[in-house]
Amino acid sequence: MAKLVDRMQPDLVTQSYVIEVAKGVALTSRQFVRNLFGRKDTPTVQYPEVKTPYPARNRGRHRLMRRPDGQVRCVACMLCATACPANCITIVAAEHPDPGIEKVPTTFGIDLLKCIYCGFCEEACPCDAIRMDSGRHAIPTDTRVAQKTAIVSLLDKDGPSTAVQGGEFKADHAGGGHH
Repeated sequence: MAKLVDRMQPDLVTQSYVIEVAKGVALTSRQFVRNLFGRKDTPTVQYPEVKTPYPARNRGRHRLMRRPDGQVRCVACMLCATACPANCITIVAAEHPDPGIEKVPTTFGIDLLKCIYCGFCEEACPCDAIRMDSGRHAIPTDTRVAQKTAIVSLLDKDGPSTAVQGGEFKADHAGGGHH
């Protein structure tokens, strides 16, 4: 059985929203005056000429690592895609021509609009194939399609990984390592 509710009929002042509009104008004016006269110490960065340093905990964009022979380190084990809470990683696997390597990704894509940059993919990877230590932020684009990355854009241009295939870290190499 439905319960009937008596609704109040708004009066002319309430219907015109005069009071609410006045509150909004007052709030905006107060903030404008405070920013105009009261905040001389507000820092302004002349971007892109001057860039503020990223915090130490910033992960940065994703990158795929290469083996010393130049091939992608990823063995398409799907652990990164499984660990991703946003389901933004898509991998299509194929057989690798080298019998010592079981699979290789033919497609490895990340939808950066869905990604929450949590780092679970990096932690789940047993081969140190994906990293988020680039220190660079996501590139702004004007289309959604441009935010979907592929293997070509994810491959690291700084050189091969410092970890041995299988996740062990080589202590004699300088630079990054398995995170």
